[in-house]
Amino acid sequence: MRFTRPSQRIQHAIAGTILLAATALAAWPQATPPDKRLRAGKLLYVDDFRHGLTSWKIEMEKPGRISTKGGVLDIDVPAGATIWFLPRLEGPVMIQYQATVVSAGGPNDRVSDLNSFWMATDPKSPDDLFANERSGKFADYNSLPLYYVGLGGNGNTTTRFRRYIGNETDRPLLPENDISVAQHPSKGIIANKAQTVTLIADGNLIQYWRNGEKIFEMIDSQPYTTGWFGIRTTKNHMQIRNLRIVSLIPN
Repeated sequence: MRFTRPSQRIQHAIAGTILLAATALAAWPQATPPDKRLRAGKLLYVDDFRHGLTSWKIEMEKPGRISTKGGVLDIDVPAGATIWFLPRLEGPVMIQYQATVVSAGGPNDRVSDLNSFWMATDPKSPDDLFANERSGKFADYNSLPLYYVGLGGNGNTTTRFRRYIGNETDRPLLPENDISVAQHPSKGIIANKAQTVTLIADGNLIQYWRNGEKIFEMIDSQPYTTGWFGIRTTKNHMQIRNLRIVSLIPN
């Protein structure tokens, strides 16, 4: 089916993922927030990647291969790419998924850039992130207010957290949010091993966890409380499994 308007595509995605969440509720174990101050509320969305890409919007800088098969979202791209989940999210919310960065000799098998965007909006079209086309180049996202973590960026040498402020040139980076993987090897990518990524947007509390380890936390005085989630990478071969998005309830 072809959608000519973003709103149609988003409505279809919301209907499909709500249905998937309803049918999967009994089969999927409930996601548990790694922060014991929080607990999971309603299961909002799941994607087991057995139903194609109808719930996703792809932005690629150069032609690559992004597909679903056998419960895996396979991303194999030679340059920048963002794969956006179409439904808009409302906080408090937790996004959790498994990611494996593949290193098996393929042309894009570079251990780098297991990256995430969340709570993203476009000031030019606040109600529709997809109203304005983007090329997939990293600079295209500077103007979007959002949270970003680049795990193992720059060839698995840096792990960084930024709060984008919607400025074309200014992407603030606090010193404590700029981690050298050489100095902190546990904060980089582990190739060919599934890693559980957890993104938290709970009012002022913003967190990034990997395999149950909290890597970043921010108390945001002006938090982004609604927006879109995207998987971001560049020149990378990555496999995504078991996306779960749940509402959060304070303990």
